[in-house]
Amino acid sequence: ENFLRSKEYWTVVVSGVAEPAEGVVLTDAQKTELEGLKLKDLKAKNYLFQAIDRSILETILCKDTAKHIWDSMKKKYQGTARAKRQQLQALRSEFEMLRMKSGESVTDYFSRMMAIVNKMRIHGDKTEDVLIVEKILRSLTPKFNFVVCSIEEANDVGLLSIDELQ
Repeated sequence: ENFLRSKEYWTVVVSGVAEPAEGVVLTDAQKTELEGLKLKDLKAKNYLFQAIDRSILETILCKDTAKHIWDSMKKKYQGTARAKRQQLQALRSEFEMLRMKSGESVTDYFSRMMAIVNKMRIHGDKTEDVLIVEKILRSLTPKFNFVVCSIEEANDVGLLSIDELQ
């Protein structure tokens, strides 16, 4: 999605190219605009084909527009709203249960935490950074209690970013 946005093809992927109704006569400017949109659609399709695994490619080759490809992939891999909610609930549970392991480095713990947080955000979660910072401080091993106390004394935890904490 980000790549297609950067190339300014995302609107074509999301909205598609509206073909004029049967019998409608287009002005030269409208024809030029329509041709430009069709070209963007072809380029977007090409980028999608390049990004999709060969085993999956076979199932979408018959799609005629970038929008059809995107919608098909979205339906196939994102699932229904109910399935997404269930996945998000499982990720939230994993987030809540997460604790730093004995002997684990702070960097590794941050990586595990942020991997879960990023998956939650992909599934639509809006967890604010302050809650993540608080969770990290709460879930470090006891050997870091003095560090947690120092951080809480020296900083307003509510204003501390994840990057600053790390």
